[in-house]
Amino acid sequence: MAEIGCIIRIDSSDLAFASHPCAFQKKLLVELSEIFFPTKFLKLLKLGQWPSEDVLAYYAMLHLGSFRSKRVIELGSGYGLAGLVIAMATEASEVVISDGNPQVVDYIQCNIDANSASLGSTKVKSMILHWDQYEVSDISGTFDVIVASDCTFFKEFHKGLARTIRCLLKEDGPSEAILFSPKRGDSLDKFLVEVKNSGLHFTITETYDTEIWRRHKKFANGDPSWPNYDSDHCYPLLVSITR
Repeated sequence: MAEIGCIIRIDSSDLAFASHPCAFQKKLLVELSEIFFPTKFLKLLKLGQWPSEDVLAYYAMLHLGSFRSKRVIELGSGYGLAGLVIAMATEASEVVISDGNPQVVDYIQCNIDANSASLGSTKVKSMILHWDQYEVSDISGTFDVIVASDCTFFKEFHKGLARTIRCLLKEDGPSEAILFSPKRGDSLDKFLVEVKNSGLHFTITETYDTEIWRRHKKFANGDPSWPNYDSDHCYPLLVSITR
């Protein structure tokens, strides 16, 4: 990886999914041919691309119809891998890629600009978004689909995240938040308590794709390619949240 720059370039000419190395990945649909992250910046802020983000991108490419012609927002996106894949591959009408860190949002915009030729008619923009109900008031009730990956890590943000999801989901017609998150002890369970307290409904799916499940079982059984694999912290569950 390069020490500077943070460009994710997506090449739609190859039907393959080949992001930076991720053990859960399977080649499918699009190729992310180049990814540059600011390594020193990552070390400083402890940020990076987590397996859940890759699984979210993979899932989106398997469920194109769930995003087609929809208004989509990614919460806590980091460098925007999943949001960019959704924007390029699914024919969504609009994709907003958001994060609470202004510097990270600058990098997101770099990645959007680098891939602008591959985005077709989909409107794509970056946004600084903290999980505060008042902050999202001007975009509340406008999204068909919300996506996020491993955003339940910090328990102090659970209530704000649940309220933000409720605020952003479209009220008229069907809408859904799609989250991929490991259990991480009781962290996911505590977040789902806040989801319920916010008046939302949720379902959890453990086996949502045969290939991902096969690889999970391989790692859980001691495959040396992921020696420190821990299902509780590494395997993302699929959480669907609706009104």
